Amino acid sequence: MPNIRPSSDLRNHYNEISEFCHKYDEPVYITKNGQGDLAVMSIETYEKIVGKFELYKLLDEGMDELKKQKVRPFQEALADIEKGISE
Repeated sequence: MPNIRPSSDLRNHYNEISEFCHKYDEPVYITKNGQGDLAVMSIETYEKIVGKFELYKLLDEGMDELKKQKVRPFQEALADIEKGISE
């Protein structure tokens, strides 16, 4: 069940909100005038989410290249990587 708090809690109970976000790795939803306004989360949770989106983007790009047949054999790509490391 999501943790939903009014915006006044950011000012009055910041430490409590911060502790919750760090302990449970999930956001706290902040309302303003009874409507959803913000989602607050720990920086660690934020970085995980952003990392997943970046990975999904790269995977999507790779799938597009595969559909266009703009790929090359794995061994060839690995050899180029190893060559670059040894130089």
